[in-house]
Amino acid sequence: MNKQYHIYGIGAALVDTEITLTDADLTTMAVTKGVMTLVDEARQNALITYLQDHLVASHRASGGSAANSIIAAGYFGSPNFFSCKVANDENGEFYLNDIHAAGVATPAHITPPAGITGKCLVMITPDAERTMNTFLGISETLSVNELDAAAIAQSHYAYIEGYLVTSPTGRAAAIELRQQAEANNTKTALSLSDPAMVQFFRDGLVEMIGSGVDLIFCNRDEALGFTQTTTIGAASEALKQYCKQFAITCGSEGALVFDGETLIKVAAPAVTAIDTNGAGDMFAGAFLYAINNGKDFKTAAEFANLAAAKVVSQFGPRLKAEQHAELKAGFFN
Repeated sequence: MNKQYHIYGIGAALVDTEITLTDADLTTMAVTKGVMTLVDEARQNALITYLQDHLVASHRASGGSAANSIIAAGYFGSPNFFSCKVANDENGEFYLNDIHAAGVATPAHITPPAGITGKCLVMITPDAERTMNTFLGISETLSVNELDAAAIAQSHYAYIEGYLVTSPTGRAAAIELRQQAEANNTKTALSLSDPAMVQFFRDGLVEMIGSGVDLIFCNRDEALGFTQTTTIGAASEALKQYCKQFAITCGSEGALVFDGETLIKVAAPAVTAIDTNGAGDMFAGAFLYAINNGKDFKTAAEFANLAAAKVVSQFGPRLKAEQHAELKAGFFN
């Protein structure tokens, strides 16, 4: 069936501020390294105050895990749709302008309400590890009201951000999206998002998955934690009860993908990583772009690994528009 959109995504709308710092800074601020931690606005402001001398080199970008994936797929050439929630403030306007610039459509019936648009402080240590402290703001109230039934029905894939599990209304919206997708012959994909989500909200993720989704994206730590196993082989086998297909990213070791029949290991390009923020998001976006354009899982994973390697070789979770075009032309032509 020919549908209008390749991907319908749902996730938190966050304006990112990325800062480089040391492990000693994280220790001083009592920040847990390598995971996403939800904080209130007062805590986030306290961190920014401590890091004020670092802000000179920081930059702002629209973010959120699913948004990064949807925007990447959009720049590669996929027509996509995204449901999120921003406030009627300067950051909200910035966010919507940024996502529309990538050619991503959003619900026309939504008028941003008063409030504060979500913000994420992304802290990068010298080993390229990313640590995030997130104030969800109005994104915490993302709900079924932000869904667009017609767009869901007109999409090949519905892509659900696992971070939504922390919000009761967001989790309900994710479940409703999955159910509407299933009713409209739209395939379902979900990202486990972060080891902390798996550790603290596993039951909620299982609820979001329901009787099973078509495709799960996760990294090695998330796969082991979610399946409560100790080896990647055992995790791969256990994931099959939750999805028909999956992709497990393994950093510099590449990715392990299952197309429903065959388990395939795909090597990653050699690269010097300086910032791992957004690597998994880019992998998912590039992978979804490729399979929506008829590529098999091995080819899609090779392309996704290449795109993720490009992301980690520079600062920021996203590539410039022209970098997407260069990657696509270099790989597929």
